[in-house]
Amino acid sequence: MRTLPFDGLFKSPLSETVAAGDLSSLAEAVRGAAARRLGRSLAIRQVDAGSCNACELEIHALNNAYYDLERFGLHFVASPRHADVLLVTGPVTKNMAEALKRTYDATPAPKWVVAAGACAAGGGPFAGSYACLSGVAAVVPVDLVIPGCPPSPMALLKGLLTLLER
Repeated sequence: MRTLPFDGLFKSPLSETVAAGDLSSLAEAVRGAAARRLGRSLAIRQVDAGSCNACELEIHALNNAYYDLERFGLHFVASPRHADVLLVTGPVTKNMAEALKRTYDATPAPKWVVAAGACAAGGGPFAGSYACLSGVAAVVPVDLVIPGCPPSPMALLKGLLTLLER
């Protein structure tokens, strides 16, 4: 029983390794692109349209102490009325279709919709299910698809940069 705490001292962590310079330069590029495009920081509203929550775990990792997007001027907002980007995860279930439409309508222009993950792109393993309509594009127009199951936090940042530089 006492070996468990000692194993944690002598073994390396199981988390992914990203060069700190890569993260900083990528996040600075996103902040600069947002400042050029919007004149301010980027506000993101994350919408779960019926996912398994794997994508949400990676999105929430963007707010942890390692990635810490707030220091680069990117922040998640609680209301779609304050958002620039709708970051949608999961296949759109029949129960969430109307809520997603209303969220899209409540978001002020200019607005972008990002489908994050394989499920949001086309339904993923849930495609063809009786409870799912399909990907996000079946309900609202999609500006960018970030592939992956789930997409890594770095892939999410690269996707946001691609969106802002268009």
